[in-house]
Amino acid sequence: MLHRATLGLAEQRPHFSARQVVTRVQVIFFRTFSAALLLAFIIRPVEAADIAIAGMSVGFVCSVALRGVLALLGRRPKPTVVVGNARTLPVYTILVPVYREAGMIPQMARALAALDYPSDKLDIHLVVEEDDRETRAAVAAAGLDAVVVPPSLPRTKPKACNFALLFAQGEFVVVYDAEDRPEPDQLRKAVAAFRARPDISCFQARLAIDRASAWISRMFAVDYAVWFRTLLPGLARLDAPIPLGGTSNHFRTKALIDAGAWDPFNVTEDADLGIRLARLGHRVAILDSTTFEEAPRNFGIWLRQRTRWMKGYMQTMLVHNRNPKATVAQLGIGGVVLIASFLGGAVWSALLNPVMWAVCIGGAVFAGDGGGTLALLARISGLTLFLVNVLLAALATIAGERRGTGAAIVLTYPLYWLLISIATYRALWQLLRDPFHWEKTPHGTAG
Repeated sequence: MLHRATLGLAEQRPHFSARQVVTRVQVIFFRTFSAALLLAFIIRPVEAADIAIAGMSVGFVCSVALRGVLALLGRRPKPTVVVGNARTLPVYTILVPVYREAGMIPQMARALAALDYPSDKLDIHLVVEEDDRETRAAVAAAGLDAVVVPPSLPRTKPKACNFALLFAQGEFVVVYDAEDRPEPDQLRKAVAAFRARPDISCFQARLAIDRASAWISRMFAVDYAVWFRTLLPGLARLDAPIPLGGTSNHFRTKALIDAGAWDPFNVTEDADLGIRLARLGHRVAILDSTTFEEAPRNFGIWLRQRTRWMKGYMQTMLVHNRNPKATVAQLGIGGVVLIASFLGGAVWSALLNPVMWAVCIGGAVFAGDGGGTLALLARISGLTLFLVNVLLAALATIAGERRGTGAAIVLTYPLYWLLISIATYRALWQLLRDPFHWEKTPHGTAG
């Protein structure tokens, strides 16, 4: 069972597994591209710099403009009807992976008890590691069922969920995190949505932060609002592939198993699974229900979590670009472009953001009031950064308008974006040195 949970996808569908970080073809491509870029800067440095800055500027603006379009499309989700007759409700499996989170078990137990769903039709499994004795004791004290995962590498959430999925009895299955507080009627809404839409294999509920006081926590809350209130619903309106969030994913159990479940070697297994479902012909939609979470209380916790996310986006883009011809055939050119702009654009723009700032500031300092290429590049970079940050602030305002996003939060978005760049460079370093390392995000520390 452990072998199947860990290596099932890698052995049965290796082209979908992140166990191999990069293929030989991808290595050759990256080396060739880097060599050509270096040669261009050596032979024609001025022209190469002009083209590079112009290309980065256009890519920046287009990537953020796409998010603006998605935000406008996704502002008004379609309501979901709730199933009222308990006798017609199916068995529903709930997986809650917990690791070193004994203190969160009482809160999780209360959240599960608050669900408006017949208790005899709930198949609840808290997924714990065998050597995590403290959490296992807390789960037992709460009277909850535990699936105990034997120790093995990689030690990741998706591997634990794969192991627990082998015990699932429900027609549907949902994954919650330890700190999650789903709306009580969420499971009923999910059942109604699945029955109304037999073509849908997975519904993603909205995630929202309801406890955030520190600046980094409030920025994280705005980030969540942008992502789950506007961008993902916008993708759903376009019937595009949807990179799932890490929790409150509701699946048809059979469809999840048929798709190979989660990739234990991808540290954002949720985003990867959303793309894989689309490539295999499954459809994902947004559920009109909210799960409340907490925000990281300090920069260190935030940095570790954001690093993992960005590293996972890199893994996902590498996996789904191994065979571009097959990906285009499965998703269509529009779906490929959207995902490349959405996930790839998030990584690409974060990596280039400090470069643009360096060109803008360096050009302004060294070119002074004179003309020439350096001054021109500084102006182009400055204009690009201005436009992009205005668009990002507008997105934050649109997504957070119901939560009263303050002007200070909107105006400090450029700083927050620079912090995302730090996390992205850290993610790139980890991808090269330790691609499967899972940086744990401690819960119960909201600030």
